[in-house]
Amino acid sequence: MKVLIVGGGGREHAIAWKAVQSPRVEKLYCAPGNAGIAQVAECVDIGVMDFDAQVAFAKEHGIDLVIVGPDDPLAAGAVDAFEAAGIRAFGPRKNAAILEGSKAFSKDLMKKYNIPTAGYETFDSPEEALAYIEHAPMPIVLKADGLALGKGVLICNTREEAKDGVKTLMLDKQFGSAGDRIVVEEFMTGREVSVLSFVDGKTIKIMTSAQDHKRAKDGDQGLNTGGMGTFSPSPFYTEEVDSFCRNYIYQPTVDAMRAEGREFQGIIFFGLMLTEQGPKVLEYNARFGDPETQVVLPRMKNDIMDVFEACVDGTLDQVELEFEDNAAVCVVLASAGYPEHYEKGYKMTGFENFKDKDGYYVFHAGSKFDAEGNIVTNGGRVLGVTAKGATLKEARENAYKATEWIEFGNKYMRHDIGKAIDEA
Repeated sequence: MKVLIVGGGGREHAIAWKAVQSPRVEKLYCAPGNAGIAQVAECVDIGVMDFDAQVAFAKEHGIDLVIVGPDDPLAAGAVDAFEAAGIRAFGPRKNAAILEGSKAFSKDLMKKYNIPTAGYETFDSPEEALAYIEHAPMPIVLKADGLALGKGVLICNTREEAKDGVKTLMLDKQFGSAGDRIVVEEFMTGREVSVLSFVDGKTIKIMTSAQDHKRAKDGDQGLNTGGMGTFSPSPFYTEEVDSFCRNYIYQPTVDAMRAEGREFQGIIFFGLMLTEQGPKVLEYNARFGDPETQVVLPRMKNDIMDVFEACVDGTLDQVELEFEDNAAVCVVLASAGYPEHYEKGYKMTGFENFKDKDGYYVFHAGSKFDAEGNIVTNGGRVLGVTAKGATLKEARENAYKATEWIEFGNKYMRHDIGKAIDEA
């Protein structure tokens, strides 16, 4: 098979790393890719939103399957563009990617089909949102309706914070048109768990659980980010939780999308809150999570190309997903100042330390080659250092040991990824 991956982040590096392990993959391309992906695939200088150029490239190079990684191209109809040209593509079509593309749509879907989630109201007018907040119980959660790089969620502890949040989202347009409409949601307490799944329109197959750390600083302080590190599995995702979610959340979501004429094929990422009243949906994503993918795929035993094709062909019921009985931890190495202002272009060294070391991986999120061929930083989240271990504690120790193997100016990380699990 000749395969094209669309994207250039840590998630796409993990997908590419997993894909090239398949004996069925003869040639792998990635558009646009990054310096790490270039180790396993041929990178092509085409942007993730340039569908015309992607389709032309796929036709010219006889691509058998396209895998679309990020949320923006999925929500804008990348899969539809490939299918219209007769090219097989993995990922939801535009009318199904709305599950992530509009928070208001997903909340209304859950309400209509009795899928457990937080209570909410939706507002198109800042004046109406502010009037509602005058009497709403605190704390409260504000969410930009549209895509905001995983950062359009504000947790407000006081009425003043909530009013400022409405201003940030709807008037100052910090996340652009994503904040034209907002969802105001009740604040839920409990453990957060991320669960990725493969879906073929009818059948859903659940991957192993994971947990992300969204805040920039230790102790879950600082601003929301795209994710500073993950671990898998979550010890809080018990058999009891799994059974409840399969019956009341996972399959009902797939069935609801079919009932709405929006058959979903691809990845559904369930962000769950384990509340005292039981598991509830925090959010849906319509693609692999980043950096959850970096701890889930290294534990997956299956040939991922078989699973991708089963989702496209509607034969996922014939696939049994298998995962190793171990743990993995990913620590994100970021640029100091992320998620606000940071500098790029620092030379990185130490990648050779990962060669021939079983169970240690470095996935590139924001990297590129400079004019001299050096690998340099090119983003806020730069690398995801992942390690496996027999237990979460061992995986965590291994991951933090491996973060010392890489050096670059402005290197920043959290030091408590998975620490609460060690101490639990």
